[in-house]
Amino acid sequence: MDKLPSISTIPSLPTQQRAALLDRLFEPCVPLHTLSVELLHDNTFQSYDELITSVGVQLTDLAESSSTSDSQWLDNILAAHPRLGDTADSVQSSHEQAHLHVESGDDGMSLSELNTLYEKTFPGLRYVTFVNGRERSVIKHDMRARVDRADARLERLDAIKVGITGVATQ
Repeated sequence: MDKLPSISTIPSLPTQQRAALLDRLFEPCVPLHTLSVELLHDNTFQSYDELITSVGVQLTDLAESSSTSDSQWLDNILAAHPRLGDTADSVQSSHEQAHLHVESGDDGMSLSELNTLYEKTFPGLRYVTFVNGRERSVIKHDMRARVDRADARLERLDAIKVGITGVATQ
């Protein structure tokens, strides 16, 4: 994987390079570009963690908005994350999910079935969690607990938190 550009150079990068940087840090997603490319141009950051946190604030603002269009915009961003167990578009997600493709003779529903149940419970969303190094059974238990909770607002906030924390720790 190519090295990330120096944090100090980000505001001066061309728009397409800032969009490509967002794709590397998160998932390829045009709605995220629309939301955050200007943020990367208009602000200087001391670290990538600070940049990621700032994007997280933007996402949280969308989650807390009462506007239906803001909720839809956020859902489009969160849906850019690949379904667990499916082929991922980004190198980061492909690497992270590699061990999920091996069934460990475990418990009940398959990831595909859980994905379907999750997406019926939360239309327009995808289950987002930090997978790297976690057991498949732990992830499936978490997915089931979040489905059983059935709270779309908390689900959006959890997806943002998990997505931002997962990026910052890699």
